[in-house]
Amino acid sequence: MKNFTLLIAATMLFSVVKTNAQEDLTQECTIKYNLFKGDFNSKKYDDAYANWTFLIDKCPDLSINIYKYGSTLAEDVKKDPALAKKVYEQRLQYFPNDNPAKLHSDYADYLAKNNLASDEEIFAILQKAYKLSPKDMSVKNIYKYFQGVTDKFKDTDPKRVFDTYDDVLESIDEKLDVYKSKINELTKDSTKVLDDRQKRLLNAYQINSGALGQIEDGLDNMITEIATCERLIPLYTRMFNKGCQEDPLFETLAKAYAEATPTPDSYTFYAGILEKNGDAAGANAMRKKAFDLETDPLKKAKYKLNAAEQLKSRGQLSAARALAREALNYNPNYGKAYLLIGRLYQSSVNECGSNEFEKRMVYAAALRQAQKAAAVDPSIGSSAARYIASYRANLPDKKTIFTYGAREGDSYTIKCWINETVTITTSGK
Repeated sequence: MKNFTLLIAATMLFSVVKTNAQEDLTQECTIKYNLFKGDFNSKKYDDAYANWTFLIDKCPDLSINIYKYGSTLAEDVKKDPALAKKVYEQRLQYFPNDNPAKLHSDYADYLAKNNLASDEEIFAILQKAYKLSPKDMSVKNIYKYFQGVTDKFKDTDPKRVFDTYDDVLESIDEKLDVYKSKINELTKDSTKVLDDRQKRLLNAYQINSGALGQIEDGLDNMITEIATCERLIPLYTRMFNKGCQEDPLFETLAKAYAEATPTPDSYTFYAGILEKNGDAAGANAMRKKAFDLETDPLKKAKYKLNAAEQLKSRGQLSAARALAREALNYNPNYGKAYLLIGRLYQSSVNECGSNEFEKRMVYAAALRQAQKAAAVDPSIGSSAARYIASYRANLPDKKTIFTYGAREGDSYTIKCWINETVTITTSGK
């Protein structure tokens, strides 16, 4: 009995000692964490590092900041790959639900920048990020991931490449729509003066939009190399975009798709089939269904512009311009709508001019549209720049202006359906 009593007493004493030790550790963790955070924010990285090494070993689940700040200490201050790997792995272990896609993406960046892993290893990490949330990956890594998929599967599994392409474009469009919505919000009132913070935000949104636009161009270049009709026939959503509509399976699938899944996308898709078959009324009805179902103003703008493109292909230029302008009502910063109007004008050069001067002044109207596109939509910067250069090169030279009896800087109203007044400008020749 005496031995049993001693055992109980020893057990209770051990429990008290253990509890006290845990309380002491918790208190020490809190103190060191506050010191670490204060030193880190003051850029006293050596002092922060001393407390951080204790935290990552003894208090690994105390705060996500141990890893957010710790990655800077490991990667940028200490430049220690082994330590950086520890930060990455422990963060996944103790905070697995805190933006893991971005974590994988950032870690892949670190490994690639410092040549610490093979392309295959980096691709595997990017694949983890992509499966979790493509929209949380960096723009550069979305592109790099698709490049990896293309290199690995273009010959053995092209379907996977096409599917990934569609998914990646959708993710990029989601990112672009977020930035465009924010840009629209900041610029909707032209009389409002932005404060410094708003100017910085607007600049960041415009830079990011431009980068995403460049990524879209790069993706298109990659997919063009492998997107043949033979590979695309099983993928009817891609068939529509790549000119494979003649396959009989295409129409059957499109109709079934619209009937089984009545969404804006399926109606728009089927409208293209009806258009091809000469059923303009049916196509318009389908597009109206798609437009009415849609609630997002940015997507409504896209539907309007797609319809405008269809009208352009049928030579209905004035009606196409009207729809492009309607698209701009839903998204005032939709550069592609301005570019389409510019292309409509360019296609009417001979129709809207009876001599060289009049024909070349049509390019002044097209140039103005391309310049508007470049001004409002950074995501199409490179495309807009090409159009601007082309239109500007085709403006009348000084001799042509003089021969017509006009002067540079005067106003001139373009004839025919365009009916716009522009300023007489020389090409500089």
